[in-house]
Amino acid sequence: MTKQAETSMRRPRVQKNVTRAIATEICAEVFPAGAMLPTENELCLRHGVSRTVIRESLKILESKGMVRGRSRIGTQVCAREDWNILDGQVLEWIGPRIFELDLLSSVLEARRAIEPFAAECAAQRATVQEIAEIERAWQTMRDAEGDVARFTEADVAFHAGLLRASHNRVFMQLAGIIQAALQFSLHASNEAADTRGEAVDIHKDLIEALRLRDGPTARDCSRRMLDLAARDLAIAERKRPVAPSNLPSNES
Repeated sequence: MTKQAETSMRRPRVQKNVTRAIATEICAEVFPAGAMLPTENELCLRHGVSRTVIRESLKILESKGMVRGRSRIGTQVCAREDWNILDGQVLEWIGPRIFELDLLSSVLEARRAIEPFAAECAAQRATVQEIAEIERAWQTMRDAEGDVARFTEADVAFHAGLLRASHNRVFMQLAGIIQAALQFSLHASNEAADTRGEAVDIHKDLIEALRLRDGPTARDCSRRMLDLAARDLAIAERKRPVAPSNLPSNES
């Protein structure tokens, strides 16, 4: 393999690491909102990479609303309100600070506004195949036992399937848009719960309501799920790790 080929293969990994390092420092407020990032040359020295890598990283961060390039001035950190918090990478970079930003509570509030009505719609509109897919997700939840990651993956599939089964075009779009945020939210609540049997039972009740075309009961089951999620998120909040106040500048 030529040196040029090796460099081409190495660049995506290096660029990803540099992007993560800069993003993590922004999330930790090493570079707070409104601050200017170091110049491209300074970032090159800081991370030991080329200007091409730095420029690619800054473009990625700008596409996610975290920074804004200003002509002849530099790159400025955007306010958190401008960040694309539904983006999976952004949520990963925020890490433990997801609690500090109150994002999980915001996700729960959005779910309270959407999911009960979506469940009621699904009871009226879901196809037999869609109900079967939702049930398969539930069966995986039931069989996951102590595997939180597997349980959460199935839980996300259950709720995304429920939104799609509503046959409301906006809810169907939301199923894809909020998937990353839902993943983080459900993982936090599932991990905090001492047991997940209660959640499994409520999800089963909702499937039965879908089969019976019982909209009011489906709505009630959804509300019960969200009450349970709120309880477990409160537990997760109490157990949350304390994020460090800053990060070393050479994290790359």
